[in-house]
Amino acid sequence: MRQIWKPFRALYFASLMMLIGSGLLSTYLGLRLAADHVDSLWVGALMAANYFGLVLGGKIGHRLIARVGHIRAYSACAGIVGAAVLGHGLVNFLPAWIFLRVIVGLGMMCQYMVIESWLNEQAEASQRGTVFSGYMIASYLGLVLGQLILVMHPGLGLELLMLVALCFALCLVPVALTRRIHPAPLRPAPMEPRFFIKRVPQSLSTVLGAGLIIGSFYGLAPLYASQQGLSTEQVGLFMGSCIFAGLLVQWPLGWLSDRYDRAVLIRFFAVILALAALPLAILKQVPLEVLFIAGFVCSLVKFCLYPLAVAFSNDHVEADRRVSLTAMLLVTYGVGASIGPLAAGVLMKMFGSHMLYAFFVFFALVLVWRIRPKAVTNLHQVDDAPLHHVAMPDSMSSSPLVACLDPRVDEQVVHDQMQSPPPEPSPEPEPQSDTPPQQPDLDNEQRLNEARP
Repeated sequence: MRQIWKPFRALYFASLMMLIGSGLLSTYLGLRLAADHVDSLWVGALMAANYFGLVLGGKIGHRLIARVGHIRAYSACAGIVGAAVLGHGLVNFLPAWIFLRVIVGLGMMCQYMVIESWLNEQAEASQRGTVFSGYMIASYLGLVLGQLILVMHPGLGLELLMLVALCFALCLVPVALTRRIHPAPLRPAPMEPRFFIKRVPQSLSTVLGAGLIIGSFYGLAPLYASQQGLSTEQVGLFMGSCIFAGLLVQWPLGWLSDRYDRAVLIRFFAVILALAALPLAILKQVPLEVLFIAGFVCSLVKFCLYPLAVAFSNDHVEADRRVSLTAMLLVTYGVGASIGPLAAGVLMKMFGSHMLYAFFVFFALVLVWRIRPKAVTNLHQVDDAPLHHVAMPDSMSSSPLVACLDPRVDEQVVHDQMQSPPPEPSPEPEPQSDTPPQQPDLDNEQRLNEARP
């Protein structure tokens, strides 16, 4: 495995630096606004703006990369993101912060697209699963390390913003100095929302619920922990342990997913999430031990929802549509993650910080009601279902091009859908007459031939 990962060390390092900066920035902004006694609605709006930027970047990134190339697009976006991060320290006007968060999300999505297309270009077909797992580990590890920086540097001064900008400057180095050729240009994956809503409605519901829950967690959990009386160091440990739980659960989840019905597992984990979050939803103040244990268990199950939904949907979609499916799932997740922090922020402002976990309980119960294993007809199930479960990177650290690294997606399908020009409309068939075509008069023709000298 080390030999397979060795050629990708530079790209893994770039991903690691990006996620350290992104994870630290999200928690820092939440704690900074909490220290300034700003309404939780603004904290949720900042996280929603970040996810809106990520969704928007998925549309703009293709055009930018096609126009200037991978290295130039990545370099420009890293510079813009670094400048936007430092802009938070120059301006205290909250609407300006929301605009800066949109810019950060948009730029990071373009960076994800460059890294993922490069990984796919360099990975052999037999190594894609291993390369994919290395990318996932780098993503989760970066998010965890970003939280642990708060343990070593608990102050909420401008030094942390400078550190975030430093991470985005360092992630630029391995890509800018590469001697490899540019990856082949990629086209945006086609979106077929009506088809997927009819084909995999329960998977889309799970992804939407996961976006609502996880987006709210990243945006508002630091504020919740701070209002529970935790210090900055303890907030960093709490967030780091919760995100580490998401990494820890991926491999046991794969074992379960390959052996049991995935719809049943989604419903089961939703029940566990509702039960684990219930004490934090009911009690306005909880002991430190209960907070860490319940938060860890909640994270174990809530980070299972998105990978299970991806695996469940792939079981019912043909191989030539799985690139489009990945794009649809990520957009659905982004919509949920944009709405969730806003809705949870309103509840926290009106009823208290414990409403964050009440929000989790509510949508976990919605998933319990919405996911009905007996309603799965298996009418469109692929022949080799259930497909092998693949551990997925956190959805805030991937783009629609992550489908290129998914070993469940055939390499030729990826090439055909993402690189070929759009199909030209087929010419309309010529109108056919209702009367049958006239047959030649053979008798007259024979008489003429006999009359000729």
